[in-house]
Amino acid sequence: MLNKKYPVLYLTAGLDEVGRGALVGNVVAGAVILDNSKLIQGLKDSKKLSYNKRTKLSVIIKLKALSWSIGIASSREIDFLNISNATKLAMKRAIFNLSIQPNFIFLDGKFKLNINMPCLSIIRGDNIISEIKAASIIAKDYRDREMLKLHNIFPKYKFNKNKGYPTSHHLKMIRNYGITKFHRSSFAPISKMQ
Repeated sequence: MLNKKYPVLYLTAGLDEVGRGALVGNVVAGAVILDNSKLIQGLKDSKKLSYNKRTKLSVIIKLKALSWSIGIASSREIDFLNISNATKLAMKRAIFNLSIQPNFIFLDGKFKLNINMPCLSIIRGDNIISEIKAASIIAKDYRDREMLKLHNIFPKYKFNKNKGYPTSHHLKMIRNYGITKFHRSSFAPISKMQ
């Protein structure tokens, strides 16, 4: 949007993450600066969209946004740093990966980023702020694709269905076959099984 006080473009980014509660894979953050002259219909919290709708919207967001990016923290980084710090690292990477740096950042949830940029954390921001909705969609689409790749390598865990979250089937496969190198060994119940 245009800042009326100053004749410059005022750029606002939305920032959201997916995969914090999963037992396997990266935690993924998305960052998006929307172009207010290019309206995107149907933006919602990614969890409220079907897989097909989310995939289509992810493509549209990437085509119409002024800038978008993904930041990740790996399962090894999660085990080393803990999930909270690893999530913040993924978020910082997403912001710094943007081709244009924003003037302001809206974050979903309660996160406080130690970053030299003004930020506002909004609980359930992915239901309110269009930039956060868009960030949620591209992050979820990216992580779902990652989990499909892992499913092709480790089909018995059914990552295509559970997306790495602790479903009863996933926990049963861990008990029967152990963990993969992509599992988060610091997470319960995995940590209690070792």
